[in-house]
Amino acid sequence: MASSGAVGFVGLDDLSLELAASLIRSGYAVKAFEIFGPLMDGFLKLGGVRCTTPLETGKDVSALVVLISHADQINNIFFSDEGALGGLAKNAVIIVRSTILPANIQKLEKHLTDDGEAAFLVDIYVSKGMSDSLNGKVMITSSGRSDAIARAQPILSAMCEKLYIFEGEVGAGSKIKMVNGLLEGIHLVASAEAIALGVQAGIHPWIIYDIISNAAGNSWVFKNHVPQLLRGNLTKQHFLNTAVQNVGSILDMAKSLPFPLPLLAVAHQQLISGSSYGHGHNDATLVKVWEKVFGVNLTAAANAEIYSPLELGSQITAKSNTVKRVGFIGLGAMGFGMATSLLKSNFCVIGFDVYKPTLSRFANAGGLVGESPAEVSKDVDVLVIMVTNEAQAESVLFGDLGAVKVLPPGASIILSSTVSPGFVIQLERRLKNENKNLKLVDAPVSGGVKRASMGTLTIIASGTDEALTSAGSVLSALNEKLYIIRGGCGSGSAVKMVNQLLAGVHIAASAEAMAIGARLGLNTRKLFDFITNSGGTSWMFENRTPHMLDNDYTPCSALDIFVKDLGIVSHECSSYKVPLLLSTVAHQLFLSGSAAGWGRYDDAAVVKVYETLTGVKVEGKLPVVKKEEVLHSLPPEWPSDPIDYIRTLDQSNLKTLIVLDDDPTGTQTVHDIEVLTEWNVEPLVEQFRKRPKCFFILTNSRALTPEKATALIKDICTNIRNAANSVGNIDYTVVLRGDSTLRGHFPEEANAAVSVLGEMDAWIICPFFLQGGRYTIDDIHYVADSDRLVPAGDTEFAKDASFGYKSSNLREWVEEKTIGRIPASSVTSISIQLLRKGGPDAVCMHLCSLQKGSTCIVNAASERDMAVFAAGMIQAERKGKHFLCRTAASFVSARIGIIPKAPILPKDLGINKERNGGLIVVGSYVPKTTKQVEELKLQCGQILQSIEISVDKLAMKSSEEREEEISRAAEMADVFLRASKDTLIMTSRELITGKSPSESLEINFKVSSALVEIVRRITTRPRYILAKGGITSSDLATKALEARRAKVVGQALAGVPLWQLGPESRHPGVPYVVFPGNVGDSKALADVVKSWVRPVRLSSTKELLLDAERGGYAVGAFNVYNLEGVEAVVAAAEEEQSPAILQIHPSALKQGGIPLVACCIAAAAQATVPITVHFDHGSSKKELVDVLELGFDSVMVDGSHLPFKDNISYTKYVSLLAHSKDMMVEAELGRLSGTEDDLTVEDYEAKLTDVDQALEFIDETGIDALAVCIGNVHGKYPATGPNLRLDLLKELHNLCSKKGVLLVLHGASGLSEKRIKECIERGVTKFNVNTEVRKAYMESLSNPGKDLVHVMSNAKEAMKAVVAEKMHLFGSAGKA
Repeated sequence: MASSGAVGFVGLDDLSLELAASLIRSGYAVKAFEIFGPLMDGFLKLGGVRCTTPLETGKDVSALVVLISHADQINNIFFSDEGALGGLAKNAVIIVRSTILPANIQKLEKHLTDDGEAAFLVDIYVSKGMSDSLNGKVMITSSGRSDAIARAQPILSAMCEKLYIFEGEVGAGSKIKMVNGLLEGIHLVASAEAIALGVQAGIHPWIIYDIISNAAGNSWVFKNHVPQLLRGNLTKQHFLNTAVQNVGSILDMAKSLPFPLPLLAVAHQQLISGSSYGHGHNDATLVKVWEKVFGVNLTAAANAEIYSPLELGSQITAKSNTVKRVGFIGLGAMGFGMATSLLKSNFCVIGFDVYKPTLSRFANAGGLVGESPAEVSKDVDVLVIMVTNEAQAESVLFGDLGAVKVLPPGASIILSSTVSPGFVIQLERRLKNENKNLKLVDAPVSGGVKRASMGTLTIIASGTDEALTSAGSVLSALNEKLYIIRGGCGSGSAVKMVNQLLAGVHIAASAEAMAIGARLGLNTRKLFDFITNSGGTSWMFENRTPHMLDNDYTPCSALDIFVKDLGIVSHECSSYKVPLLLSTVAHQLFLSGSAAGWGRYDDAAVVKVYETLTGVKVEGKLPVVKKEEVLHSLPPEWPSDPIDYIRTLDQSNLKTLIVLDDDPTGTQTVHDIEVLTEWNVEPLVEQFRKRPKCFFILTNSRALTPEKATALIKDICTNIRNAANSVGNIDYTVVLRGDSTLRGHFPEEANAAVSVLGEMDAWIICPFFLQGGRYTIDDIHYVADSDRLVPAGDTEFAKDASFGYKSSNLREWVEEKTIGRIPASSVTSISIQLLRKGGPDAVCMHLCSLQKGSTCIVNAASERDMAVFAAGMIQAERKGKHFLCRTAASFVSARIGIIPKAPILPKDLGINKERNGGLIVVGSYVPKTTKQVEELKLQCGQILQSIEISVDKLAMKSSEEREEEISRAAEMADVFLRASKDTLIMTSRELITGKSPSESLEINFKVSSALVEIVRRITTRPRYILAKGGITSSDLATKALEARRAKVVGQALAGVPLWQLGPESRHPGVPYVVFPGNVGDSKALADVVKSWVRPVRLSSTKELLLDAERGGYAVGAFNVYNLEGVEAVVAAAEEEQSPAILQIHPSALKQGGIPLVACCIAAAAQATVPITVHFDHGSSKKELVDVLELGFDSVMVDGSHLPFKDNISYTKYVSLLAHSKDMMVEAELGRLSGTEDDLTVEDYEAKLTDVDQALEFIDETGIDALAVCIGNVHGKYPATGPNLRLDLLKELHNLCSKKGVLLVLHGASGLSEKRIKECIERGVTKFNVNTEVRKAYMESLSNPGKDLVHVMSNAKEAMKAVVAEKMHLFGSAGKA
C-alpha cells in the first residue's frame, strides 16, 4: 500500500533537486533513481534515498515524479521488467514532467488506463517565476483529470510557490510552455529590430534601453536580454540556435492544428537569418549576428560616450525662459488634458480645435479660445501642437489660416504629436527658411489622458539648446519625466518610434499568443496569469490582454493609432535601410483590423483578426468555481495563530486604529468597540485620551456624491490630525472601511485622506470578509453563493448604479477605478502562498520593500490569513512604515486582535421581557436583500406586521403624496409596536435608478430621508431596531435616532453588527441591529428576526421553577376557571412584578374547554412578566394525550391513584410524549387527602411519599418536577392545622437535588407564612393555590353591583388581592 508521505523521482535535473528539497522541508520522504552521479550526490545531500531501478522507486509511494526528455523513454521507464509500474500502488499518482509533445503524454495516459495498471496521471511543466513577486521561485503548471489532480495537489503545492491547475486533458503544461515560447521568440526579434532601428536613427542603444525598459515598449525579454546583447555576452550557439529550434517546434504544432502564426513565422525567419550567419562560427556573439542581419554597427554604438537624458532634462528646465502666453492646437483627449494642466500652472493658454464643443469646454475650464490656428498663434511665446498625424501638423502650420505666418519672431513650437523623425527634420528646415528665428522642439509624449491632465506625462524631447530652453517651462509643467535626447530635432521622435515599434509588436504578439492558447483549449485567464509571471510577459501584454479576455474594446488607445505608428516604422526602416520584417507584419495585422472596421476600437481589438480567421474566442470570462475545491487546493495555513501575538503587544507601542466607515456595517467583526457618528475635534480628543486600540467614525460617505465624500474625508482627517496633535504622543493608522463587494468611493476617499495625512508608504486593498463569503485568491475577488465562488465582477453588486465596475481581478479593478492612473501592472500583491509559507515576517519584508506610494492587494481565504497579514503589517509599522488601508471588516478585527464571541440574543441584554414590538426597516435594494425579505415574510408572516412604502411616491411624485406616504407608515407602525407586534417597514422592491450615478444617488437620498422621517415620527420605543442596508442603518442611527455614539456589543448573526445606542439618542440603550444588504443567505434575515422576536412566553414553567430554586423563593400556580380569574392572576403578577402560573384543573377544562385554554395562552403571551400555563392533575391517559396538543407549557401527570408500578408506566408514557414537545412534566407520588373541584380523597386513602419509591419513580419516568405528599391536603386543613413532615421533605429534597428534579407542593391554601418559608428552605419551588382564590371569588358575588361588568370587576379585584398576597408570601414578588 502506498505511503501518503513518500514521493519517488525517476530522473533528476537541477529543478528536480529544488522540488525534492521542498518536499523534504514539508515532511515528505523522498527517493529517486538517476544514473548521473553528480545529480544523485546532490539529491542525497538533501536527505533523499537512492534507488537502483524505476521499479524500486515506485514501491510504496503516493506519487511518482517522472522526468521524460524523449518519447522513446516512456517504455523503459514504465513498462520494462524493471519499470516503475511494477512497484507502483494502484492508488498512486504519476506526475509526468516532460518536454515531449502533448500527444505523447495523452498516449501514455491511454496506455496506462487501458492496461488497468494505473489511472491517475498528471502532466506538469516546471518553471521559474520571472515577475517581481515570483522572481526565481518555482511555478508548476499541471493538467489532468479532476480525480488525478485531487490526488496530486498536496504534493504539487508542497513542491512550488505557485501552482496552476488545468483540469481536463493532460498536456496543458506543454501547451503553455509553447505559448510562452511564442512570445519570448517574438519579443527577442522585436528587441533586436528596435535596437537596430534606434541605432540607425542615431540614438545611443543604452539610452534606448534605459528609456524603454521603463516605458510601454518594455518586455521581460527586452529588459533582461538587451543588456546581455549589448555587452556581447550572448553567443549564437547557446542562444540563437536554441531559439530557432524552439520556435520551429511551435510552428510545427500550429501547422498540425492548423493555425496561422504570422508574427512567429516571420520571427522564425529572422532567427534563421541570424543562425545562418558564418556557418561554423557558433561562438560568434549575438550582437555580431544582428549587425550582419540588419546592417547596423551595434557594437560601436554601444561603446560610444553615454549621457543622461534625465539630467539634461533637469538642466533645461532649471535655466528655461519665462513664458507668458501659450498657444495650443489640438484639444483632443490628450491635448485637452495637457492644455488644462498648463492652465493649472498659471499659464495664459489660448486653444484651438476643429471640434467646437471642445472649445466651449476649454473656455469653461478657464482657457481662451481662437477660431483658427492663426488666431491662437498671434503674440504667443510658445505654440504647442498635439494633433493626430503629420498631415494635420502640416495643415495647422502651413495651410490656410496656418500658424507659421502669424507666429511672432523667435517663438517656439513644441510638436508633441507622434510623427516620423524624417517629418520633424524636414519641418525644422522649413521653419528656418521662414527667417523668423522660429524654434522647433520635437517632444512626443506618453502616459495617457489621466496623466496628461495631471501634468505627469513622460516627454522625450530633442532640438537645439536654444529651442529647448525657450520651451523648458512649458515642458516642465507637463511632465513627470523629461528626457532630452541629443542629436537635434527628430531624435525625440526616433525614440518614440522605437517605443511604438515594440508596443505595437507586443500587442499583436499578445493577440497571437492568446488566440493560439484558446485554440489549444487552454483557460485563457489562467494562461494570462501564468505568462505575467514568466518570460513571455510585456507591459502591453499585461495591460492589453485583459481587454481581450473581457471582450471589451472600449478605446483607451484606438487601433488606428498603431496603423499610423507602425506605418511610421515601416516608412523609416525603408529610409534607414534596416529590414524590419516582424514590425512590418505587425503593421499589416493592424491594417487588417482597420480594414475590417475596427479602427476606432481599442488597439487590443487586433485579436479579432485572429478570431475572425480561425473562429476561436479569446474571451476568458472568469469561471464560477466550487468553493471547497478551491479552498482545499490552497497550501496549509500558517501553523501558529498570530492573534495571540497581536493581543500580547504593549498597547502603548501600537498605533490606534481609526476606522472611517462608509456605512455602519463595518463593525461586523468587532465587539466592545465605540462608534462615533460625529467628528468634531472635541469628541476625537476625548476618544484619544482613552487610549483605545480602535474606534470607528461613521461617515456614511457611500450615500454621498464623490465630491461631497472627498470633502467629508478631508474634514475628518483634518480633525483627526488636530485632535491627535492636541493630545500629543498619539500615533494612528487610518482604515477606510469599505464594502467587501468593492462598492464605494475609491480612489476618491484614499486621495482625500492622503492629501491631509501625507503620502503613505502604500495603500493596502483588502476586501476579504469571511462572514460575508468574500475571498481573494490569486488576486481575483470572489463572492460566495452557496457552495460556489462567483467572481465579484459578475455579481449583482458590480452592477450597482452608483459604484458599478467590471473587473474581478483586483489589480485590474484598481486600474479601472483610477481610470488608468494606477496601472494594473504597477499594483503589487501579497499572495496566499506568501501568507501561508512565509508568515508575518515575510509579510513585513514584502511591505518594507514596496516603493513609496505603492498599491498592494492582500489575498486571503481564511481568518488565519488575515491575522498573518495584520501581524506582518504591525511589524512593518513598528519599523516606521505608514499605510492607508481600504479594507472590509475582517481586517479590523484581525489588526486589533479581536477574538470572536457567540451571537448576542435578547436575553443577553435583558430585554426579552419588554413588551413593545421590535422595528425592522429595510431600505437595501440588492437582490440578496429582496430574497431575504421574501423569506422573512414567508417564515414570520404570522408574527410580523408589514408596512410597504412606495418608492415611486417617495422619490418621483409630488411632495403631498410623499408626505401622505410617510405619515401613513409612521402612524401604522406606532399602532403595531404598542400592540407588541414586531413591525416590518420596507421600501417597495422595484428599483428606480437615474440616468447617471449622481441621479441614482439623489433617488437613494430621497428614499433614505423618507425612512428617516418615518422612524423619527414613531413615538413608541421599540424593543429593538433592525436596519437592513448600509445607508439605511447609518441614516436611521444618526438622523432618526440622533445617536452621536454607540457601543458595538457584538453580532446578532455572523457578519451582522449589534449596537447599543448612546445615552444622548432618542432611545438610549435600545439594541440596534445593523444588517448589511450583502450578508447572509436567503434565510439569514428571518433567522435574526426569529431570535429577536418577542417570545410567545417570556419563560417556560421549568425555567420559572429553576429561577425560583436559584433565588430561594417559590412560584404560585393559581387555578383559574374564567376570564376574571385569568385577568386577576396576570394583573397581580404585573403589579407585583412576579412570575406566575395559570393552572387549569380537568374540571375547569371540562366547563371552559378550549376557549379557556386559549384565553390563558393569550394572556400569558401579552403579559409583561413571565407567566406560563399548566394543566393540573391529569389522571386519564386519553385526557392528557388530548391536552398535549392544546398549547400548555407543562402538565401534571397524576397516577397517584394507581398502584406504584402502574403509576410509573402511566407517567413514563405521558412524559415521553410531553418531552417531545418541550413541555415540563410534573407527577405526584403519594396521595393527598381532601377535596379539589368536587374530587375527594378520604383520609384512609391518603399516603405519604416514600423516599425509596421516589428514587425509582424519578429514574424510571424521567419527570422534571415531583409533587410530594408530606401531610399536606387539598382544600381546607382541619381545625387542628396542618401536620407537615418537614423531615421527610428534607430527605426528598436531597434526593431530588441529586437528580435535577424540582419539588412541588399542592395544598398551599391555609399554610402559615412560617410553614411556607420552611418548605421553601427545603426546596419547594411551586405551590398550588386554589381554595382561597375560589373563596374570594364566591364571596365577591354577595355584593354583585348594578351590572354584570361590576360583578366581573369585583370578582377580579377580590381574586387579585389573594393572588398578590400569596406572591409576597412565596417570595416571588419583585422577581420577574
